[in-house]
Amino acid sequence: MKIGTPKEMFKGEARVAMTPDSARQLQKLGYDCAIETGAGLAAGFSDASYVEAGVEILKTAAALWKVADIIAKVRQPSEVELKRLNGKKTLISFFNPGGNADGLELAKSKRANVIAMEMVPRISRAQKMDALSSMANIAGYRAVIEAGNNFGRFFTGQITAAGKVPPARVLVVGAGVAGLAAIGTSTSLGAITLAFDVRPEAAEQVESMGAEFVYLDFEETQADGAATGGYASVSSPEFREAQLAKFRELAPQVDIVITTALIPNREAPELWTEDMVAAMKPGSVIVDLAAEKGGNCKLTVMDEKIVTDNGVTIIGYTDFPSRMASQASTLYATNIRHMVTDLTPEKDGQINHNMEDDVIRGATVTHQGEITFPPPPPKIQAIAAKPKEVVPELTPEEKRVAEVAAFKAATKQQITLLAVGGGLILLAGLFAPASFMQHFIVFVLACFVGFQVIWGVAHSLHTPLMAVTNAISSIIILGALMQIGSGSFLVILLASLSIFMAGINIFGGFLVTRRMLAMFQKS
Repeated sequence: MKIGTPKEMFKGEARVAMTPDSARQLQKLGYDCAIETGAGLAAGFSDASYVEAGVEILKTAAALWKVADIIAKVRQPSEVELKRLNGKKTLISFFNPGGNADGLELAKSKRANVIAMEMVPRISRAQKMDALSSMANIAGYRAVIEAGNNFGRFFTGQITAAGKVPPARVLVVGAGVAGLAAIGTSTSLGAITLAFDVRPEAAEQVESMGAEFVYLDFEETQADGAATGGYASVSSPEFREAQLAKFRELAPQVDIVITTALIPNREAPELWTEDMVAAMKPGSVIVDLAAEKGGNCKLTVMDEKIVTDNGVTIIGYTDFPSRMASQASTLYATNIRHMVTDLTPEKDGQINHNMEDDVIRGATVTHQGEITFPPPPPKIQAIAAKPKEVVPELTPEEKRVAEVAAFKAATKQQITLLAVGGGLILLAGLFAPASFMQHFIVFVLACFVGFQVIWGVAHSLHTPLMAVTNAISSIIILGALMQIGSGSFLVILLASLSIFMAGINIFGGFLVTRRMLAMFQKS
């Protein structure tokens, strides 16, 4: 079978669904590969690079659609493209099944199998095919770059001879894949980054990336993201009002706002209202990643950049991944290749469209003349975050009782050990000579005292290991000092060497540890 990739017809689209590298991998699965001439030029892939990878170059889109059994595209297919399908062809692309009823009906009438990449279920096994996440990651990164291009100051704060520059304050609304990418980029550029999300598990992710999570003073249990396919759930009207009130409070304080709240096959929720835009400082920037579905900002104009009367720039571009076409094409082509790998379990170049497979069934929107959208819930659900166990705080009386019980248990254990040890020594004394018992008792007491001294040392030195080794060295020095007054020259020499080497261990350990700690100091 042959996999073909036509040139994208959507105006301004620079991505391509097959790269030379992905073509080599597809050929290992037993497929032949073909591409329309010039399809990869805008993404930086020449026809010569495809020829080198063993890909057939076809002059027209019609020729490609005629010979290809599997068509891999980026954008939603046009009516002309859908009419080229038939019952023997499989289309893999973004399809927008929730808002493309006519396209579904046309694909159904052609009895073609259509796999919509945005419908790949968000389960662990399908992450390698999750094209939405791949493109959202690029969009989040690019949104920060576009904001910086339209922002009149540095992201990071600076103190220079010419004056002090405060750091930019960035608010990211929505901490999904795009939001987290934007947070990572913003913090790496030195901005003070705030982030908000309705999902309870997002706070920990945001804070781990060095940003500050915006909490609401509102009690409402939000559904875990795993229970809603990895997306935020619809909030109550009361929660929405509390959310908007918080945004109105933040609007005059932030310089850049990046909104990412969008659920596939739904209109974007309005989160940044006209009065919030009016409250922002002149020179502020809003980047609306949900512009294609109406926008999270009230004033967003799709595919345009506007400047409001109060000097706020609002960017509503919908082609952020296409603005990084080479990187986006590489990731998307990899997602396609993994999808084809699942469709070809035998690696024999033949499709096995297994509708019992969660991933394939979830992504398939038409199959053998039937519309299969929307899909049933996957049999394997994403693992929801476990709720944190709340440990009840003990009262002072309960703490006192627990301490007494712990003390009694420890005392009982020590008395038992001493009794057993004493009994063993008495038993040994019945049979061993008196000279042996004298030295044995001294040895046992030395072990006991040494153990108590060493492990009783508080770890107030540089490290617990330093505390223990210094305690051992101190015992060696004390023992050597007791023997240094002996009349034997050999004993005096050995005692002196012990003091010298133990002293090196103590003072040398301090010097080495101080140098190690200095490595982690800024000054």
